[in-house]
Amino acid sequence: MTIDKNNKSSNILLVEDDPALAFTIKDQLEEYGYTVKHCNNGIDAERTIFKNKFDMYLLDVMLPKKDGFTLAKELRDLQDNTPIIFLTAKELKEDIYKGFAAGGDDYITKPFEMQELIFRMEAILKRTRNKEPEIKVFNIGSYVLDAANLTLTLNDEEKQLTKKEAGLLEIMAKNINIPIKRETMLKKIWRDDSYFAGRSMDVYITKLRKYLKEDTSVEIQNVHGVGFKLVELEKNS
Repeated sequence: MTIDKNNKSSNILLVEDDPALAFTIKDQLEEYGYTVKHCNNGIDAERTIFKNKFDMYLLDVMLPKKDGFTLAKELRDLQDNTPIIFLTAKELKEDIYKGFAAGGDDYITKPFEMQELIFRMEAILKRTRNKEPEIKVFNIGSYVLDAANLTLTLNDEEKQLTKKEAGLLEIMAKNINIPIKRETMLKKIWRDDSYFAGRSMDVYITKLRKYLKEDTSVEIQNVHGVGFKLVELEKNS
């Protein structure tokens, strides 16, 4: 069986610390039409992910600075559902189980044939391309948030939100009554968890509280030492 060399038009992040292997994988994937960005450690990969949109991550496990399992788990905690394939020499069943538990979609042990890797990539990418669009409309008390169109509606009155306002509110709406870490929100929306980004987020939280003040059953609460949570209180009858 052969693979057609056509333009896959998929953006791939390859995280591999072996320069020779990384060059070979990147070169052959690009020959088959993929766009490939390479990082050689987990921290650089994380920073690259925060600044770019990828269709798939190919992660080595034993990486400098931050290993592949840890990186994958942190991405899943940030609700990043981009497909992940682990490429690793770790072949014990316990390691394979750990990889899937961390959020991996597939696990390939080294050495491997490039055709096998590409077949596995295409099988996963085909499923994700055909996936139903993610729901972006949320009921928050008496409000309706349309995160895709950046609007917040109450009693047919529509308020236009900024991308960051809608993003913050969407994260909280997906996790009603559940505390969300400040770092998680900052990395997801600002792609940065610095002090200055944190101060900026606090300003946006204050704005969102004002937007939601017409419904007293809805409240954004501070969770000491953690972050914030969106709470829906029981309305008085």
